[in-house]
Order: sequence, then structure tokens, then C-alpha cells
Amino acid sequence: MDIKNRLRTLNFLQFFVWGAWLISIGNYLGGTLHFTGAEIGAVFSTLGIASLFMPALMGIVADKYLNAERVLGLCHLLSGLLLFYASTVTQPQMFFWVMLCNAMFYMPTIALNNTVSYIILEKNGYNIITDFPPIRVWGTIGFVVAMWLTDLCGWTSNANQLMFSAVSSIALSLYAFLLPACKPTKSASKSVLSAIGLDAFKLFKQRTMLVFFLFAMCLGAALQITNAFGGLFLESFQSTHPDSFGVKHSNLLLSISQISETLFILTIPFFLQRYGIKKVMLLSMIAWVFRFGLFAIGDPGNGVALLILSMIIYGMAFDFFNISGSLFVEQEAPGQIRASAQGLFMFMTNGLGAMIGGYCSGLVVDYFTINDVRNWQAIWFAFAAYAAILALCFPFLFKYKHQPITKNQIKH
Repeated sequence: MDIKNRLRTLNFLQFFVWGAWLISIGNYLGGTLHFTGAEIGAVFSTLGIASLFMPALMGIVADKYLNAERVLGLCHLLSGLLLFYASTVTQPQMFFWVMLCNAMFYMPTIALNNTVSYIILEKNGYNIITDFPPIRVWGTIGFVVAMWLTDLCGWTSNANQLMFSAVSSIALSLYAFLLPACKPTKSASKSVLSAIGLDAFKLFKQRTMLVFFLFAMCLGAALQITNAFGGLFLESFQSTHPDSFGVKHSNLLLSISQISETLFILTIPFFLQRYGIKKVMLLSMIAWVFRFGLFAIGDPGNGVALLILSMIIYGMAFDFFNISGSLFVEQEAPGQIRASAQGLFMFMTNGLGAMIGGYCSGLVVDYFTINDVRNWQAIWFAFAAYAAILALCFPFLFKYKHQPITKNQIKH
């Protein structure tokens, strides 16, 4: 199989595993197992908790001790086995701990997937900036396909979604072991940081990288907001628009966001090469303003077009900081710490960002809730204001001069 097709398959399966349960697990926990809102929230918090340290830790292992593709395969194997076990658990506390262990092995694979793809592309003479986004788009396609299969098979409210994901994860682990070798890079550095594998944190010494990572963390918080409350927001219209498509099939409406990702990923090479990471990140922040603002004024009835537009804009909001940010880190980090640097990016976005976003957004929602009635318009406008503040501050704090990338430029 052509190397690009092998990487397309890798990215497809990487996010297929996640899409099988991430969007629908709340239906199973809240509707079938009768978990409380706090218990459901705790399950989702496992993603942020695990991302605080596991991506960086596994990145260190891949940089120094074990082939990156083998670390990727082992993580998916253990994650799949834990998902099988999770499908048999019905007690909230035990479910939390099992899913935390699962997240500890799944979350590092997002950064490892990028690292493995970058290394293999570079070894085969491809341009990472232009050739990776069309490959990564298959990850989003995999996520959407898994979402739809789970919905159409009637698994959104039962444990089959977890077993489905488990089988997919184990299959992916076997596939990863068959990828070309991505050997650790031997570093001549004898520093203390190098000895204990924390080289990537040296990037914080650079003001540009420090500011970049801080804003990436803030955008990671914005992502957690939309993940946590998008579905709950649509369900709130059951009393006013009970027969609308958005209420009956909220997961399918939300999947437009992921479909939009597949389109915007393909535009990343153009925007990065022409405008650079600073303007691309700024576009992401502006997109988040519209994402939240359109939620504030839309509804599943006459305002459904506004909701659909918000879903479409999500593709730019997510891709222009998540995918573009990963590519920026790949270009700026020294080769011997590339996996660790990707793990650090995950730490800031899906770790600290996710935890801060989950906690603070919950406070905002509670602030605008009176007698169990949520003022969603005020909530979404508050989130839009948060994104607007980021967009206003970023151009003045992030100092980075863009150097246009030629068509055949490859990072060595």
C-alpha cells in the first residue's frame, strides 16, 4: 500500500475509535445508567486529567526509548482492553476510574499519531505542511463515520458503543505495529532536562513559544466548552421545539461540526504558507466568537440556519488552532524532542485547557441558571466575549514573523 494511504488509514482509525463513543456516551450514562450530571461531567473530565501528563510522558518514551509506532500500538491495545471492561461497569465511581485509565492510554495517541505521521512523511521526502493536512482529514472522516454508525445501529444508549470502540482500538493497535519504524532520536545533550526526558519544557524559555502555548491552552478551554454543553443546549429546546430535527437528532446536527473540519483541514496549507501561524490562530479566535455568538441567537426552529452556520464555523475554529498549532510545534521544536513537544502541546490544550474550560464554563453556566432554568443566550454571549478578549490580546502579545514556505520546503 502507498505510504500516504497507510497514513490515511492510520488517521481514519485513530479518530474512528474516539467517535464511536465520545458524542453519545452521555446518552448511555444519563439515560440508561441514570448517572447524575456531576457524574457524567466527571467521566468527561478524565480526558483533561489524563492529558495533563500522559501525552508528555509517552512522548518522552517515544523520543528516547521505544519506536513511536510501537508506543502508539501498545497504547491502543491497552485502551481497547479497558473499553471492553468499561462496557461491563454500571457503578459511577468504578466507571470513572476505568475511563480515566482508558484516557491515560488513548489521549497520548493523538500526539503520537501526529508524530508517527510526521516522521514517516519526512523519511519519504514529503512536505509535512502541505502533505499532512489532506491525510489528517481522514481522521475527522473516521470520527464522523463512527458517530453515524453508532447512531444508525442504535447503540447511542447502550454499552455496545464501548465494545464497538474497543474492537476498533485493538485492530488499530495491530495496524500500528506494522507501520514503518519510527526510531528514537539519540541526543548528544547531557543536560539534566535531557536525562529525565523533559527537554520539551525548554521551549518555554522562548517568549514566542511561551505565549503560543498559553493561548493554545485558552483555545483548548474554548473547545471544552462546546464539547460539554453543545448537546445539553440543543436538548433544552425539547419543550419549545419537540419535533425539530435538531432536538430529535442532536448528535447528527452536531456532527456537521466534524464534517466542517474535513473541509477546513484542506485549507490549512494555503493559510499557513501565505499568512503564517499568527494570522491563522487569530482567525481561529474570531471563529470561536461567531461559534458561540450564533449559538446565542439560534434555535432548532426558525433559527436552525444559524445553528448550522455555527457548526460550519466550528471547523475553522478547531482546525486553525489544533491542527495548525501541531504543525507549528513540529516546525519549531528540535528534531530530538519532536514527540515530547507534541505531548507538551497536548498537555496545554487537552490537559490544562480542557480542565480550566470544563471548570470555569460550569461556573458560568451555574451563574446564569435560576431555579434550574438556564439562560442559554446569556451563557453563549459570555463565552463569545471570552473568545473576543483572546482575539483582541493575541496580536499584541504573540510576536512572530512569518517566513513564507516554498512549495518544496521540508523540515530537516
